[in-house]
Amino acid sequence: MRVLVTGGAGFIGSHVVDRLLALGNEVRILDNLSSGDEANIRAHIGDSRFCFHRVDILHDDIERLFEGVDEVWHIAANPEVRIGAEDTRVHLNQNVIATYNVLEAMRRSGVKRIVFTSTSTVYGEASALPTPEEYPAIPISLYGASKLACEALIASYCHTFDMHAWIYRFANVIGRRSRHGVIYDFIHKLRANPTELLILGDGNQTKSYIYIDDCIEAMFVGLKDRGDMPVHILNIGTDDTVTVRRIAEIVSSEMGISPRLRFTGGIRGWKGDVPLMLLDATRLRKLGWEQRYNSEEAVRRATRDLLAGGL
Repeated sequence: MRVLVTGGAGFIGSHVVDRLLALGNEVRILDNLSSGDEANIRAHIGDSRFCFHRVDILHDDIERLFEGVDEVWHIAANPEVRIGAEDTRVHLNQNVIATYNVLEAMRRSGVKRIVFTSTSTVYGEASALPTPEEYPAIPISLYGASKLACEALIASYCHTFDMHAWIYRFANVIGRRSRHGVIYDFIHKLRANPTELLILGDGNQTKSYIYIDDCIEAMFVGLKDRGDMPVHILNIGTDDTVTVRRIAEIVSSEMGISPRLRFTGGIRGWKGDVPLMLLDATRLRKLGWEQRYNSEEAVRRATRDLLAGGL
């Protein structure tokens, strides 16, 4: 099968590419390297089944690159939730409009299958924990709103143009090759000042963290969900949570230091931050997926990954 991956040089995208190639597929990557890194895909350079195109799906003409493609994994996005409060167009452009461009290229090229990476933030501050896929989606961040808008566009294209989609709503995905998020930020702060760590909020924000290997496995298991509907929505996350304070303790321990923890205060780290998040992944587990690592184990493994990677 010939598969196109947007954002294929990024954190999650490059791991998807690894798995697709291991399964014997031909893989075509589209990435502008704004947050991706060629080092993530360097091992595949020279493989006749692999092709990398440095293009911008927001601004460049990408339609020709979709010719002959059987399936699209649309992973490219701006993942920084906080930035939406500073620049209100970022997520509109880089998430929503970029997704429209991908869908149009698919429609014009006759590509019928899309896998899309969404987010737990579409649920906003859910009162039902763990939160099932049927829970009303009322995001409180522009990032969450943009991902929900992408889901809506994908669903409408599927119903209008006979496409099929698998939409995955992620908990916090962590692990090797990651270049953003709380663990990455803590390591950088502690490298600069190992005696003190400033934590946004009160440190009691409590969320699910899933290790990258578990996440990748979940996505491929999720493709077993066929059903009668053209759109399949599945949560991906662990069955437990960990607090930001505990993450700080784990990172500090792995770095061999004991900094003083300071907090900015408040129940959330920034405008749009969801202080409590736990997803119900029952639908995915019924397809045969099981997590290998709980949230705390995932945090420890991810910390070791990033420290070993030279941060």
